[in-house]
Amino acid sequence: MRTILITGPGGSGRTTVAAATALEAARRGTRTLVLGADRTDTLGAVLGVPTGTTPAEAAPGLTAWRPDADARFREDLVAFQDRAAGALDLLGAARLDPEEVTPLPGAGELALLRALRDAALSDAYDLLVVDLPPAPQALALLALPGELRRYLRRLLPPERQAARALRPVLGRLAGVPMPAEWLYETAARWNVELAAVEAVIADRATSAWLVAEPGPAGADAVRSAATGLALHSLRPEVLVANRVLTDDAPDAWFAGLLAQQRKTVEEWRGVYGVHVVPHLGRDPRGAEDLAALAAPAVNAAPGPVEWPVTDRRAEDGVLVWHIPLPGAIRDELDLVRRGDELAVTVGSFRRIVPLPSALRRCTVSGAALREGELRIRFAPDPELWPPRV
Repeated sequence: MRTILITGPGGSGRTTVAAATALEAARRGTRTLVLGADRTDTLGAVLGVPTGTTPAEAAPGLTAWRPDADARFREDLVAFQDRAAGALDLLGAARLDPEEVTPLPGAGELALLRALRDAALSDAYDLLVVDLPPAPQALALLALPGELRRYLRRLLPPERQAARALRPVLGRLAGVPMPAEWLYETAARWNVELAAVEAVIADRATSAWLVAEPGPAGADAVRSAATGLALHSLRPEVLVANRVLTDDAPDAWFAGLLAQQRKTVEEWRGVYGVHVVPHLGRDPRGAEDLAALAAPAVNAAPGPVEWPVTDRRAEDGVLVWHIPLPGAIRDELDLVRRGDELAVTVGSFRRIVPLPSALRRCTVSGAALREGELRIRFAPDPELWPPRV
């Protein structure tokens, strides 16, 4: 299924563009689902049809859905209490009733990720349009599945399950109780669910769209968001320049703003695929207004982002890992290798990625940032690398 992740600076009109894109795709005969992340019904306000916590038809061929974080959090907590009943009783802990549970921070993000996974695995839709939170929160959201899986692997390594028959003995030797079977089972289930979300984000049919108002603040936000997306192997397939004034600006003040917008749009055109959405002179509401925005057409086959490894052993004795990082600044870049992983930090963004298999048998010999691409050089370890014939 084709998936479009839409984000941008706060207040840029992300929800409006997401709704217009989904509605236009549905009009063209594509079975479309639009997912909203806001707790309030901003998506329904734009569509002109209330949306809720269960998928519902918003227009012919278009389904809208705002996942219910509260209900899912309560269900998960009750299930956890049931499975951990023995440990809770041993500690004398009093169980929480579902009615007294208030979702913790992050519950909404987890609910959206689960909805993303469920929608992607469904055969009911051909296109999924996701109205993500503003760019900084959206990038943290995209990083969440991989980080949680990494934590699970470190805290509860799957290979330790093979020794579950020895856990009572080990517990007596160590003097502390060993993790129960249900804990490993829960970790394994979470790992599978998170892996499914990661697969959707990394799928070749998934792409990101940025929405921003052209201007100095919008340009800075786009530059930062593009770098963060690149760190997650995503590039802005489309940059929607939203609320652009038309040529018939009524006075000199608007004329100055129009000139500023045009300058920014031209700068963007040299880097991104730009689609201009006009300012209607009002907040778009309902199907007619959304149609007037002329949302971008959905590309059926987006170009994937590659992180290739080139073999330069014959010329320089190294392998080079190419990581595209448009907008990255050398002084804000940091690399740390830990075992078979590499921690890449670019400004406020950080991602820990596994090394390709060939590079795990190498040592890092240097790195350079050139033309928006990070090039990391790896020298083969003679003790681990087979000799060349």
